[in-house]
Amino acid sequence: MLIDWFTVGAQVLNFLILVWLLKRFLYKPILDAIDSRERIIAKKLADAEETKVQACSERDNYLYKNKAFEQQRDALMQEAIDEASNEKHRLYTEARQEADDMRKARLNTLLQEQQNINADINRITREEIFLIVRKVLKDLSGTDIEARMSEVFIERLSALDQSTRNSLNESLRDAKNQVIVRSAFELPLPQRAAIKAVLDKVLSSQLQLCFETADEIVSGIEIIIHGQKIAWSIADYTLALEKRVSELLVEPQMLGAGKGI
Repeated sequence: MLIDWFTVGAQVLNFLILVWLLKRFLYKPILDAIDSRERIIAKKLADAEETKVQACSERDNYLYKNKAFEQQRDALMQEAIDEASNEKHRLYTEARQEADDMRKARLNTLLQEQQNINADINRITREEIFLIVRKVLKDLSGTDIEARMSEVFIERLSALDQSTRNSLNESLRDAKNQVIVRSAFELPLPQRAAIKAVLDKVLSSQLQLCFETADEIVSGIEIIIHGQKIAWSIADYTLALEKRVSELLVEPQMLGAGKGI
């Protein structure tokens, strides 16, 4: 079989032309399109990766902020709970203290009222008792008792100490030797003379005595020299007894008040 080299050459040439044409107008645009598409896809992948990294960073930042917010929220909540508990305790303590103060004040008021009532009862009872005692002593007083009172009074005048005598002498100079003698009953002349004699001796002066009677003196005698008084009577004992009874009645009340406080 004979080979037609012209035909072969023409076919080879046509093939080469076809290859060139395909490469020039078909493969190259396709390859360029593929390269462009690959570049676009690579760019999108890079952008997607960057977006992913950014999203992960934002997610981590969000988680961190969310955790910090939860911690801050828990701290604020605990602080609010502590403050509420402290305020509750403070209000409870203040309310309890106020209640205790009111209770103590009420108890003190009641105790004071009770003490005042007891004091009034004791005072009235005491006054009535000593009023009866004074009345009985006054009713029982008579000439014999008054005579004995004069003797006792004279003995007491004789036993005056020197300082009292000096004080009476100073008062006597201002009174110009005038002395008032007072008694519940009118003194007989012998008793008057005895009293004057002892006063003249005690005060070393010739005195002018003025004798008076006074209903308020219960079985006793008193002398007055320019406002200075020396007296002795049964009433002195009743007054001393009354004072002591008052002190004994006041002491338990003071002890009770101390315990209440």
